[in-house]
Parts: sequence; C-alpha cells; structure tokens
Amino acid sequence: MNAAKTPTAANPPTTVDVVVVGAGFAGLYALHKLRGEGLTVRVFEAGDGVGGVWYWNRYPGARCDVESVDYSYSFDEDLQREWDWSEKYATQPEILRYVNHVADRFDLRRDIEFGTRVTDVVLDEPAMRWEIRTEAGDVLSARFCVLAVGPLSNANVPAIEGLESFEGGLYHTAHWPHEGIDFTGMRVGVIGTGSSGIQTIPRIAEQAAQLHVFQRTPNYSVPAGNVPLGDADRAEQKANYTERRRLSMAGGGGSPHEPHPKSALEVSEEERRAAYEKRWQLGGVLFSKTFPDQLLTIEANDTARLFWEDKVRVVIDDPEVADLLIPKDHPIGTKRICTDDKYFQTFNRENVKLVDLRAAPIERIDSAGVHTTDKHYALDALVLATGFDAMTGSVEKMNIVGRGGRTLNQEWAEGPKTYLGLGIAGFPNLFNLTGPGSPSVLANMVLHSELHVNWVAGAIGYLDAHGAVALEARRDAVADWVEECADRAAATLMLHANSWHVGANIPGKPRVFMPFVGGFGVYGEIIAEVAAAGYKGFDVIEG
Repeated sequence: MNAAKTPTAANPPTTVDVVVVGAGFAGLYALHKLRGEGLTVRVFEAGDGVGGVWYWNRYPGARCDVESVDYSYSFDEDLQREWDWSEKYATQPEILRYVNHVADRFDLRRDIEFGTRVTDVVLDEPAMRWEIRTEAGDVLSARFCVLAVGPLSNANVPAIEGLESFEGGLYHTAHWPHEGIDFTGMRVGVIGTGSSGIQTIPRIAEQAAQLHVFQRTPNYSVPAGNVPLGDADRAEQKANYTERRRLSMAGGGGSPHEPHPKSALEVSEEERRAAYEKRWQLGGVLFSKTFPDQLLTIEANDTARLFWEDKVRVVIDDPEVADLLIPKDHPIGTKRICTDDKYFQTFNRENVKLVDLRAAPIERIDSAGVHTTDKHYALDALVLATGFDAMTGSVEKMNIVGRGGRTLNQEWAEGPKTYLGLGIAGFPNLFNLTGPGSPSVLANMVLHSELHVNWVAGAIGYLDAHGAVALEARRDAVADWVEECADRAAATLMLHANSWHVGANIPGKPRVFMPFVGGFGVYGEIIAEVAAAGYKGFDVIEG
C-alpha cells in the first residue's frame, strides 16, 4: 500500500465540488446527476470496473430478486426505451452489462478512479470542506462527500479456527474469481444458506462429485418463476413504463405490485390461497407482501408460512431433510425472503448432503476439510456463502472524522444514528446513500439510489441558491428519527428474527434494526416534506 501524500503549499490537494465513494448504481447516478448540475465530481471505486455488488458477486446462479424492468434506472426515457432485458429476473452478467452500458452511454468513466480505495474522509472545519485520501495516495479537497458504498458490500468472512490452513480452493461468494470455477469431479463444501448460498448451491451441485451444504440457519426462499422475455413482453413493459414507475415510487418496496386490499384474516381460505398462489407465480421476495398485515401479526403471518411450507415439502423427497430446511425460528419475511431456482429440489440429488450445524457445529477447518463435532468432511474446495457485514460495514472501514476530531465509528458505537438515513450530526455535507435509517435493502435499490441522489442534488442547489456553505443534521432530529425508526420496527414482526438487518451475523455488532420499515413511498414523502420545509431538522450553515 502506498503511503498517503501530504499536501503542501507547492502541492495542494486537488479541489472538487463533490467526491463520491463507490461506482455502483448509486455512485454512477450521483456522478451523472451532480455533474449535470454543473458540479465537479470525482468518484473513487475499489473495484476495477463499475457495478458495485454486481461487479464483485459473480458466483454461479447470482440473480436479482427484483424484476429486471423495475431494477433499472428511470431517470432517462431514452435509456428505458433502448435497453432490452432478456429475462424476467436478470442474472449478474446481464445486470453488469447494463451498468457498463450506462457508464459508456453517459461518458461516466472519465471521472472515476478505478482500483482505488478511500481510506480517510476528514473534515477541515475552518474551511468546511472534506479532505479525502486513498490507498493510492490521492488527496482531494471537496465541499461535499457522498458515500455510495452500498449496504451489501463488505464481505463477512467467519472466524473459524484453521480456515487459513485449508489447502483446497477457498472462495467467498462476494469475491468470486472473474474467470469462474469448474467444480467438476470435486468434493465441495458450501458454508451458508442465505441468499448467495441458496442461489449458488444448485449450480455447484450440477458440477460437483459431492456437495456438502453446511447449514446453521434455514431460510425461506420462493422460486423466481423466471421466464425469458420476448419482444411482445418488452413492448408491453415499455408502453406501461410511466404508470409502472409511478406505482413503484409510491409502493412499499419500490415495485409496482400492490398488496391485497384486505387483511389476510378477513378473507376466505379460498381467496387467501388464491392470493398467495398469485404471488408465488410472480416469484421471489414479493411473496412477503401479499397481504398488508403479513408482517404485523403472527396470526396473519402464519397463513403465509403454512402456504409456503406446503409448497416446499411437496418438492423435497426426504421428510427429515425437509424438516431441517424449513425455518422454525422466525416468521416468514422477517428475514428477506430469498429467490431461488430449484434450491429445495437440489437436496433430492444423490451427490448433495445437508449438514445440520445446529446439531453438530463446525469445530475447526484443517488442510483437508471441515471438522464438525461429529465427523470430518474431506473437501477439494470450500465456498463461503456467509454474506456481509451489512448496512454499516463498508462505512466503518474508512476513517471518517467529523467535528472536533470525532470519528463516525465513535458516533455509531451503539448503532448507526442518522437523520432520514441521509445526514449525520457532526458531519456537515456528508451524505450516506441507501444505508441505515432509510428503506435501504427493503426497497428496490436502483430507484432508492435515484431518490437519494435527487434529494442530495436538491439540497446542494438549495445551499447555493441561499448563499449557504453546509447542511448538517441536528442532534435532536437524529434522536427523533432513530426513535421513529425503532418504533416503526417494533410495531412489526421484524424484530422476531436474528437477521443481518440487526447485525446478528456479526459478533459484537450492536443489535439495532437498521432499515426504515415504513415503506419506500412513505419515506419518499417524508424526505420531500423535509426539503420543502427548508430542510427541517438540518442546520443550514451560512458562509
């Protein structure tokens, strides 16, 4: 790692209006939007290409759980019309092609430094500017800093004794080799059955001689119901784009599909099953939003859980295996429902073995494989499908220093504290996109990115129009927002799960439910009202 340059009078830091950290969906749109507002913008991206989570997560089976037509930018009508999605739910390669198309179409690469990781973001209080340093030695001074690192970008590598001693191929789903891996004839182990595990296990099983799936926590998953899109499908989608986007922006999760108008308990058994069947056929994560009270009461949730369990048991040959694969420790939807392609059917294969880590936990890993408390599994390759230090992990890796030398990690020692998910007390002109305190991973991340970036652009325009230099969240507004987010979460079933939404997968992480659960449309209305009221809850700092 290169030593950071120290700016001097003869070598002052480069000066720009905005530094953006990250070149995923949020960072790319921030660059396009803010540059279009006449601001000078520089983007730093740790990867060697655009795409963020879709650049890194190249594991076999990686696929979006939001319909392709919705998981796309809405800011440019020509872009919407010219791009053709090939499938209902796009795979990682197709999403990455789309993101690269956007970067080329809007000439974004010229303002992005690839392969460059930001290490320090330090406030120069007298100048009211941010000094940004990178591992490569770059030093920039920016009036605004936009963190677009994404809520799922810091891979979680479990602290298992002896992991580094394993002599076979060792891979993490979040850092998959670009050239891919051929598991043909190998004895393979996969640790983890969250979204990445559930997507990649069926594909690895097709190649491996033997696949051991090490499961600690079973998860709910719904088939993607994926289908190719033909010309007629795409023409219909594009003809209906305006209304589809309107419904998505006003909806609970950034998709156009609305829940049933009645409670799950107010309708007949026949009507309820028909509603669940319709969502099952739609596929994926939206099953959790079939009825409006599905995540509010156990009684309503149980109707969804029992429907799901009936669907899953019928495709698993061994009832004992089915018992292990069916969650019993949390209501359905309180962890994000995964989206799969014949995941449960994979356990009918003779070359696939489910290892229940609750009955026999992993003790250690040696050069040849995995030791549980009851046996040793000899392996040629080991895949860690162990997810992320979500929501805050990538932000915490940077040395972010605000007023009075106080770091963001100190500020968030008891859990993240934001106002609207956008502002942080003591950190003026620093904006964190799609992170804690916002709908974040509970919503369509592409439209969420646009919503946040548009709000930030509006705030900068407001400051400039009023001759002000900075916008800073007030501590009382932060405290009120943290309380509101907690109260909203407590009124649902979301706290009934030890999910990564509360940091439960990271030892020692404060247990705080991090997203805003009130719905994407409601959240959009709230932040719009704050802006319309002259950025209520923020201090507008005069020059």
